[in-house]
Amino acid sequence: MAKARAVPRDHQAERDEIMLVALIRFAGVLLFPLLMALTSQLVFHLAIPLEPFGVPLTLQTLWVLLAALCIGPRLGMLSMLIYVVVGAVGVPVFAGGEAGLLTIFGQTGGYILGFIACQPVVAAIVRRPDRSVRGWGAMIAAVLAAHLIIFALGVPWLYVVRRLDPATPAISIADAIYGGLVIFVIPMLMKAGIAVLIGRWAAPWAARRIW
Repeated sequence: MAKARAVPRDHQAERDEIMLVALIRFAGVLLFPLLMALTSQLVFHLAIPLEPFGVPLTLQTLWVLLAALCIGPRLGMLSMLIYVVVGAVGVPVFAGGEAGLLTIFGQTGGYILGFIACQPVVAAIVRRPDRSVRGWGAMIAAVLAAHLIIFALGVPWLYVVRRLDPATPAISIADAIYGGLVIFVIPMLMKAGIAVLIGRWAAPWAARRIW
């Protein structure tokens, strides 16, 4: 009976790395929506409605940024899409334990869609054509650009929804900018700083193997 040929060590190492990368991709796609759900619930005291409109302050955008930096634009978009779809079908994963299509079409819907839209922008700024990662300046620019996209969708959406909703007082553009952007600037910068520090460590390896 012929003996099975041993797999060469370099081939075995290559196969092991492929399996590891596949596992990281799978885990990452599921992990970030889970983290966003856990840290957006009032029961965890991590979702704080801010005046004047009750738009919640959460850690969600930290995970949005880290998804883009750690699993890349395509998987990052898939991860955020899973989060949105799970919430849309009724699982209470949105801020404050909210769920359903009414939340997406409500005053915070623009921010939620921004979580998906910002993913490819981060990669476009951070990664060079040779798949290496640019330095600190690009990393900072990328996380700020991601926040800019989230607010660029979130603030006008907030304004339109509150203008169209007869149950809420009409607001001005200035009101929407203040209540949907200005009050979040300091927390945004703090989360951006954390994302830059983690991303600067994780992105160089991830950009070559995971993205």
